[in-house]
Amino acid sequence: MLSNPFLFFLMRRLPAPTASWLGGWLSATIARRNMKLRDARARANLTILRPDLPEAEREAILTRRWVNIGRTMAELANIDRLVNDAHVTVVDKAAYQAVLDGPGPMVAFTAHLGNWDLLAAHIKWSTDRPGLGVYEAPDDPKIAAQLKKARSSYMGEAIGGEGAARGVLKHLTQKDRATLYILADERRDRQVWFPTFGRPIEPSGNLSIALRLARKVGAKFLPFYLVRTNGPHFALHWHPPLDPATMSNADIVATLDRFLGDACITHADQWLALHDMDLTQPGQPPLSGM
Repeated sequence: MLSNPFLFFLMRRLPAPTASWLGGWLSATIARRNMKLRDARARANLTILRPDLPEAEREAILTRRWVNIGRTMAELANIDRLVNDAHVTVVDKAAYQAVLDGPGPMVAFTAHLGNWDLLAAHIKWSTDRPGLGVYEAPDDPKIAAQLKKARSSYMGEAIGGEGAARGVLKHLTQKDRATLYILADERRDRQVWFPTFGRPIEPSGNLSIALRLARKVGAKFLPFYLVRTNGPHFALHWHPPLDPATMSNADIVATLDRFLGDACITHADQWLALHDMDLTQPGQPPLSGM
């Protein structure tokens, strides 16, 4: 969808709810058939993470997941129409706003749940904090170009690739009350290294970078995520900020892991990275007791 300029144009011309529905339908009925490997990987991972569910219920989750992926891609063309109180409901909104209005730099930490681009746009819409997003460009140059074009209209600054760490440090140290938006569940070596789901994995990647930067600049962590409730409507869930000045790295990681890990399992039907890891590989299955 992102690599097809006509489809992107069509989604923009349609009313936002209609575009969202059409994207979900195309994904579940067409894209899913053409991405059998990803579908099979998500199925195997879901079986490991939710062995308590009947097979029919897991299949329903996988179908809803493809619908969410398609809706999310279609909604990229209409983010500006969705960034409002009519489409995003914040849990305990007054307390959340007080956190955003507080002093000091902040690392907004999340995962690919619901519509993560809308979440990035929403935090920018909700606060006067200077924002910066960290992203990894897709391998397909056409998709990367379309995604960059779409995000530039609502995310503000975004950075990735070589030199990103220097740019992030500059942003956090030179701009008052700066915010850094990070997606933690990036893929490396065909695995998603966060959340851990009880696997004996040391902090690395975006999480490791965020921990070092937060301590260096005195930034607090704001764990949050956005999940779809019905069509193009969402609920924003958040956790009270985590302060490196009063918490160890191990405590911060454990809290982030528990909060976002539970969300990814509870909302597996909206977690993109479910198909980006392979928990069937030796050493990857979650520890017993999950």
